[in-house]
Amino acid sequence: MGLIQNVLAVIVVLGVLITFHEYGHYWVARRCGVKVLRFSVGFGKPIWSRVDRHGTEFAVAAIPLGGYVKMLDEREAPVPDEQLHETFNRKTVWQRIAIVAAGPLANFLLAIVAYWALFVAGTTTVAPVVGEVAPDSPAARSGLQGGQEIVAVQGNPVRSWDEINLRLIAHIGHSGELELLARDDAASDPSTYRLPVQDYLVRQDPPQPLPTLGITPWQPRFPAVLGQILPGEAAAEAGLEAGDRVLAVNGTPIDEWMDFVSVVRASPGETLELEVERDGERRQLTLAPGSRELETGGAIGYVGAGVEPVEWPEEYRREIRYGPVAAVGQAMSRTGEMTLLTVDAIRKMLVGLISPTNLSGPITIAQLAGDTARTGLESFVSFLAYLSISLAVLNLLPIPVLDGGHLLYYFVEAVRGRPVSERTQAIGLRIGLALVGMLMLMALFFDLMRLW
Repeated sequence: MGLIQNVLAVIVVLGVLITFHEYGHYWVARRCGVKVLRFSVGFGKPIWSRVDRHGTEFAVAAIPLGGYVKMLDEREAPVPDEQLHETFNRKTVWQRIAIVAAGPLANFLLAIVAYWALFVAGTTTVAPVVGEVAPDSPAARSGLQGGQEIVAVQGNPVRSWDEINLRLIAHIGHSGELELLARDDAASDPSTYRLPVQDYLVRQDPPQPLPTLGITPWQPRFPAVLGQILPGEAAAEAGLEAGDRVLAVNGTPIDEWMDFVSVVRASPGETLELEVERDGERRQLTLAPGSRELETGGAIGYVGAGVEPVEWPEEYRREIRYGPVAAVGQAMSRTGEMTLLTVDAIRKMLVGLISPTNLSGPITIAQLAGDTARTGLESFVSFLAYLSISLAVLNLLPIPVLDGGHLLYYFVEAVRGRPVSERTQAIGLRIGLALVGMLMLMALFFDLMRLW
């Protein structure tokens, strides 16, 4: 079921992103008087198509990993004299720039609309209150303490752990101090804490902004009550059920969920005697945790069970909501921040500050799409917005084959007053295909390595 959900989620995500991107090209092309021959979502043989009154074929193809808008162009096939005014290549350089740029701009617009909807609907998050501070960590050396709420990172206000992580990731490679503002409670004034770092998060895969600083977020106490049991795993085979409360393991009392987790992780392949409470009755069960190998060596126990969720205290909840007008500015600001973060991440990957193993391909995207869809509409829409921004930024890279490569040629043409030669464009096309192909293979390789 999880695999089917992942596949459906990624088809929906890619379908929406590709449709918006290609519609941007299509809409501006039509406004510039260019005849569009085909609007295709997906590659390969069409599985559905229809032709509108303007002669444009709209198609959905079998391979949902891209799309294209095919326009009338003398460079691709002979064009009757009476249609020459509708060809793409006969349009002014600024019209061609507008048509090519419209695809990425449509993706930015989609992200703004998605964030606007989230801000208007309102999002509920938890306050970024510090739970524990690791001894001799950057946070400990700065004087930060458990129970304090972080309200700003490097002078930028934050209201959730997600915002804090985004602010911290933006400083990958930083050496010196990271400045946090934190307060003891809502009535107190915030104090400044300067956390010393050296080559912060450099080449971490994946980056761990908070653990690297020695910060553990606060969370409520979780009783050792099972919330979900995965079929076919050790917990299900032992007869455990959702709602069971673990009282003891091998005669040792269990008070909290993490106590149970610690015992399980330390017991791969062993047999554990459990005492559980079910419907007011105590039962004795035998549990044999499975074993999972660690990349760093060794193994940990695994039983395929999750904890029953608990309600967060009201004082730790934060609702972020804006009116329809105010949400426009917030959505544009969030889109701008995420765009700069994506561009900076690409730059840092090129200079070696971020490991290339962080590249993600279709498998990872499918997993994330499925996970966010299962989490809820809010997470799914947020993921869709970020992926739309990523698609726009990648398409604007000055690599032939991508929109950015075409824009580069057209801007050169605008400066020189004449088009880039066909030979130069052909060479660039081959180089671009090689670069894009290499990136796709690398991303797929890292996807497979994560699965392995």
